[in-house]
Amino acid sequence: RVPAYILEQKTACQASRQRCQVRFSAALAADQFLPQRVSRSVRPLAARLDGLVNGTGEGAVAGRLSVAAFSIRMLSAAIALLSQVLLARWMGSFEYGIFVLVWLTAVVVGNISCFGFQTAVIRYAPEYLAKGRLDALRGILVTSRIFALAASSIVALLGAAALYLAGASVESYYVAPFYLGFLILPMIALGDTLDGTARSQSWVVAALSPTYIVRPLLILGFMGSFMALGLAPTARMALLASLAATYATTVIQFALVTFRLDRAIPTGTREVLFGEWFRVALPIFLVEGFFFLMTNADVLMVGRYMDPTHVAVYFATVKTLALVHFVYFAVKAGVAPRYSRLMHSGDRAGLEAFVHDSSRWTFWPSLAMAVAVLLIGWPMLMLFGKGFTEGYPLLFMLVLGVVARASVGPAESLLNMSDNERICAGVYAVTLALNLVMNALLIPRFGLPGAAAATTAAMIFETVALSLTVRRRLGITMFAFAPPISRPTSEGTR
Repeated sequence: RVPAYILEQKTACQASRQRCQVRFSAALAADQFLPQRVSRSVRPLAARLDGLVNGTGEGAVAGRLSVAAFSIRMLSAAIALLSQVLLARWMGSFEYGIFVLVWLTAVVVGNISCFGFQTAVIRYAPEYLAKGRLDALRGILVTSRIFALAASSIVALLGAAALYLAGASVESYYVAPFYLGFLILPMIALGDTLDGTARSQSWVVAALSPTYIVRPLLILGFMGSFMALGLAPTARMALLASLAATYATTVIQFALVTFRLDRAIPTGTREVLFGEWFRVALPIFLVEGFFFLMTNADVLMVGRYMDPTHVAVYFATVKTLALVHFVYFAVKAGVAPRYSRLMHSGDRAGLEAFVHDSSRWTFWPSLAMAVAVLLIGWPMLMLFGKGFTEGYPLLFMLVLGVVARASVGPAESLLNMSDNERICAGVYAVTLALNLVMNALLIPRFGLPGAAAATTAAMIFETVALSLTVRRRLGITMFAFAPPISRPTSEGTR
């Protein structure tokens, strides 16, 4: 039993906080903080910040989630850059190129091995919770994890068998690393499903921290430990470190997410609607699969046509550009559940206003980060070691595609949450095909600049196609420079 004096203190604190909010809002309205001339220019920004901090509407809540996700991605970008720089310096460009190609393949295939269930959870969980369908909610939360683990294990076994049958057609220095990569697949898939589970409950920290903060730090820790024991810093050792880090991170995340779910959702029976979920998850699987392949196709295609040293240079360049990419992923992490709730609540005006906001939240920070990356790109690439600055000119081409893509925000999330998964998958299929064909034509002739040009052209095509698809299917203009939409009064600022 909680003592009475603690309850009194809690009540007093809550009352004090409410009084402070009222005084702040009143002072803001009365322009008491700053001189009149300055106040007129600062007041709109202060009002938006007040609404973001104290608001209870969909926009305010999603804004706070996106800020949290953005902060985590900023920290993760710094950690990822540090880890990749250290790994490149420890291993050298050749061994580092082998490692990044195998690790990237494991991450992409691991995500695809979920077959869309990691995003289907985000699609269904908010709806089931809003409608009180707890049996179905418990069913999809458990089924998604079991399915992802089983499916990814089968994919890993098939991949190992294919590698064995390929025999001498695969370069010898890739064989053992790829076998290690297949061992990592199940835990990557389960981790991605746990990310989706946490995001469906708006637990942004629990969703993003394990993958983007804990895992890279553990990889560095294990790799450093191996080197301290006198082991050579090779691609195999780096993949062994990644294997240990991935398993440790996923097991801890599984325990924490399960504990929070048990506290948030009452125990009871489970309703398994696998057929319905799979019909929705399959188009999402195609969207997610095409998206991941398209995002990483250039690195994989460079690995197909060029040696590991060139793979290392191109990957370091792409990793530097990731400072711009994480803005998009941060906004996506915060808005996807809100898209689903607004779509299924029938709040058309609120949805249109929120879509417009999410496009601007993605574009302007991405543009600022793009300028910063171009300014600091050369010294950042120098950190990786000798020869990596060869990738600096590629940044100027690649950044055009990233900024163009940011102008329409997380459009594919809106399509997925509005039952337009199939048309979205079609857009990504065409874009991926264009990307692969252009890479196959340009890389053998122009090398790394050809890969950058092909990727940029594919991203611009994707931007136009997604914007037109959202406009045609939903009647919403999803573009950062679209005319602003009046906010409905139900949005609320406090």
